[in-house]
Amino acid sequence: MSNLSKSFGPFSALQNINFEINKGELVGLLGPNGAGKTTTMRLLTGYYSPSQGKIEINGFDLKDNLKPAQNSIGYLPESTALYQDMLVSDYLVFISSSFDVNKNQLTSGIDYAVQVTGIEDYFYRPISHLSKGYKQRVALAATLIHNPSILILDEPTSGLDPNQILEIQNLIKELAKEKTIILSTHILSEIENIAQRAIIIAKGKIVLDSPLAKLTELTQGGYKIHVRIKGNHPESADSLQHIFSEPHEKVNLISSSEKETVLTLQSPAHHGERIYQAAVEKGWILRELYAEKESLQDVFRELTGSKN
Repeated sequence: MSNLSKSFGPFSALQNINFEINKGELVGLLGPNGAGKTTTMRLLTGYYSPSQGKIEINGFDLKDNLKPAQNSIGYLPESTALYQDMLVSDYLVFISSSFDVNKNQLTSGIDYAVQVTGIEDYFYRPISHLSKGYKQRVALAATLIHNPSILILDEPTSGLDPNQILEIQNLIKELAKEKTIILSTHILSEIENIAQRAIIIAKGKIVLDSPLAKLTELTQGGYKIHVRIKGNHPESADSLQHIFSEPHEKVNLISSSEKETVLTLQSPAHHGERIYQAAVEKGWILRELYAEKESLQDVFRELTGSKN
């Protein structure tokens, strides 16, 4: 997609989004709730029309060739409408009738979808009798009947328990061996072990587009150092900042009161001894000084402005 924007009345949901996904990639589309992930996916599938910009799917311009483009896509929305009173078999036959392929292709397509998602033993059971994890497998099977080359999955593990999450993640990894997959989530750990690339959206804009391996490098050797000083010392932030020469080594003054001053420092190195030495020189009484390794989740929070 290029220069893509989407507005709903005065509200701008997406602003000038640009990215390209290559064949065979498994890409994690990340962002906090309300960032624009679902809007992006609905634009990619043709459910929404962009306010401006262009979308191309498998060489088809989505605006001018909607149906051929959609035939390439299997879309799993966050909330899938499963008909609880139907048998799994009847539901998949019902869904298959919406695809523009002949009867023989539909039969083989259902067989393929059932086998890939591992629901053979549940094929003749009512959907209402299935666990939430297997209901999600049925929903995923419905997206595979026409054997699309691209899967767009919106929060596919939402509401599942840890075991079910792992099962769905393993299933997605298997599907990624032969399909291009875009996976939306607001939980970074969900895509750490399965995705090759992360696109992070915040407030309708892309704030990072990076291979997972490179994103991981951002945290290697990185620390978040916590400092608590007895008494009110708001000048301590500037004093500590002058110790460090690298622009990405940033001291943040969290609070300062008569009781104590609280600061954090983000740095690729620990710097505990230098901070302690500065405290001695300034006559500060350190109540606490410790460092913790920065995680990918920390990077995600910093990029999206999610501080909590």
